Amino acid sequence: MIALLLATVAQVAAAPAPLPTPVATPAPQVALTRVRLTTDAGPIVIGVDAKAAPVTAANFLKYVDQKKLDGIAFYRAVKVGDGYGLVQFGTRNDPRRTLPAIRHEPTTQTGLSHTDGAISMAMASPGTAAGDFFVVVGDITSMDAKGADAGFAVFGRVVEGMDVIRRILVAPTSPTAGEGVMKGQMLAPTITITSARRL
Repeated sequence: MIALLLATVAQVAAAPAPLPTPVATPAPQVALTRVRLTTDAGPIVIGVDAKAAPVTAANFLKYVDQKKLDGIAFYRAVKVGDGYGLVQFGTRNDPRRTLPAIRHEPTTQTGLSHTDGAISMAMASPGTAAGDFFVVVGDITSMDAKGADAGFAVFGRVVEGMDVIRRILVAPTSPTAGEGVMKGQMLAPTITITSARRL
């Protein structure tokens, strides 16, 4: 029995050492341009991904740098399920604030997706997005581009303040304000963004 044990130990000692398990190299973190929205409901920090979505990110940052988002509001909350939906803010086509519409950057091009906290462009159709934006609560990847559906253009994500976004989603809405599908989705009162600044 002792001889068998010693032989087994010798076999293990003579066996070649196992090769080290390769360690996966983490993907490099993309440096996001951080923007703080100071709102009546609390602060929200957005990470803008200028590398993945250069056109759409540059558009949002123009609004920030030109202070065109100061004094606007979160004005719409769309609930699509338990804890799911989106909240929308922007210039609402105010000619004093709204810049020209931009080229559409679909998620098939950017590699981004409408997952929890994503910020995207509101638009009527591709090429009409300008100064209105929305944040997704929960994963709503049905808003991504697929086949002939151009989807919406994600350009970043909320990196701090999703608790504020969730509070806005469940804030009171007017039963009568809004037209068409937007009826019943308009916040009453709206939630003001007092300032939007790069960090």
